[in-house]
Amino acid sequence: MTVPATASPVSQVYTWEPSNRAIAARYGLAPEQIIRFDTNTSPVAPDFLADVLPGPFEPPLNEYPDSAYDALTVAAATYTGVEPREIVVAAGADEILDLVAKAYLPAGSSALVPIPTYPMYGVLTGQRASRILAVPRRGPEEGFALDMEAVIARLGEVAVVWLCDPNNPTGAAEPEDTVERVLEASAALPSPPLVVVDEAYTEFLGRTVLGLRGRFRNLLVVRTMSKAFALPGIRVGFGLAARPVIERLEGVRPPGSVSTISAELATAALARPDWAQRRAADVASERARFAGGLAERGWQVSPSVTNFLLVRIGDHDAAEAAADRLLRAGLVPRTFGPANPLRGHLRLTVRSAAENDRLLEAIT
Repeated sequence: MTVPATASPVSQVYTWEPSNRAIAARYGLAPEQIIRFDTNTSPVAPDFLADVLPGPFEPPLNEYPDSAYDALTVAAATYTGVEPREIVVAAGADEILDLVAKAYLPAGSSALVPIPTYPMYGVLTGQRASRILAVPRRGPEEGFALDMEAVIARLGEVAVVWLCDPNNPTGAAEPEDTVERVLEASAALPSPPLVVVDEAYTEFLGRTVLGLRGRFRNLLVVRTMSKAFALPGIRVGFGLAARPVIERLEGVRPPGSVSTISAELATAALARPDWAQRRAADVASERARFAGGLAERGWQVSPSVTNFLLVRIGDHDAAEAAADRLLRAGLVPRTFGPANPLRGHLRLTVRSAAENDRLLEAIT
């Protein structure tokens, strides 16, 4: 069945099957009049749902999610200040990254990955049989900042540039003009690569490069509900870009990957941005206290604008020994292998004061 894309009130959106709203709009019906005979679902939901979930949900849980995600898309648009048609939603930021790999990295292509950074960029690139063009970041004395000259010199060789600002796992923000400089250099190329800016921690930083999307049609910004909004368990993220980029991602997006429950929770959270802002402020305060406690115990703490700290322990063996002590106390740090530029470091999430104190006591 084909329904014109313009039937969606949100955008010209790809869906596996037309939504109830789209069908109703085309045939002059009310959405509640639509009954699905095309999706092989049950006419009734399990009778125990009312005991474990408040509900009701729309669509009900015995039906598939409406993969246009109108309410969630509008909420994300309102929160970020962009047009709904400039947004694609997905099951976490990781699915947005996966869509990028599917849409922009055919076998034999290349992607630029500054090292160290979020490992999924390399994983997804490799999964598409694409080449990882690793560009080392500058050293710890420069906060592991991007080597701008090296990055710009390699832009013409790649289809995708993976950037993360603030960077994970170093916790540092790039200088404010970094992304703009990369985009300006890419714009001068015959075939500009897609520049992906992962802003998973943007609420902690308090700035965004979203305003550049009008000038640079090859910019994609990635956001998540997992960090400042404190909802990693619902797996909701979204990508924001000029419409041609969104259309390309929609073309490879699987149907209904965001559950109805997750979509409703994310929609409700996005309508409460003050909560995320307060949470980010609380984390910043506790981050400073936690960092001070770690420094008092001889661990070298790198500056961070995120909800985690990168801590230098010593050499790789010293970091592994420190990690083992923490694990024996039931405390799980992020470690780095002997070939990683961050060997000798641990990454520690900023948790509650009581939980952080427990870690501080374990290393005393």
